[in-house]
Amino acid sequence: MKKLLFALPLLLVIACAQQEKASEPTNGFGPYEGQSVYLGDQATVEAFKNLDIAWGARDYETMKGMIQDGGMFVFEDGFTATTGQEFVDKIELEYQESLEKEQEWGWKTNYAFSVYPKGSEDPKALNQEGQWVNAQFTGTDGTYIEWYQMVDGKLKMWYQTKGKSVIPED
Repeated sequence: MKKLLFALPLLLVIACAQQEKASEPTNGFGPYEGQSVYLGDQATVEAFKNLDIAWGARDYETMKGMIQDGGMFVFEDGFTATTGQEFVDKIELEYQESLEKEQEWGWKTNYAFSVYPKGSEDPKALNQEGQWVNAQFTGTDGTYIEWYQMVDGKLKMWYQTKGKSVIPED
């Protein structure tokens, strides 16, 4: 019986430690009450990478298949697209403008990671669907930082900002 009494607290400590390990690590907060931010998964980063590859190749059919119509896609110049077709039309316009200006078109992807907010009961918290990829790119005309909301492997929302190049070239 004494052995059982000594073993019981040990089992409780182990069980509590296992439960603590199982809880998801979080860092930060979201814009809606009760939201926390969590690290996303590699599958979402891979979906982003596939979109980036198609973009670089100007493979617009693949891109349109990866973009949800009815989304919101905001370019650094303020242009907002809501369909895959509008999105790729804007990219092609930018590509043609770079040719006219004899500027190199393309970029180096500096980093990408996936996160997701969750925990809010607010029905307006649409940012909790899927995961978000944050990525930075260096182009000949500056540094771009973008957020991609990926839902079931498709782009639902996207924001792009642009600044001066801040990462030294190799």
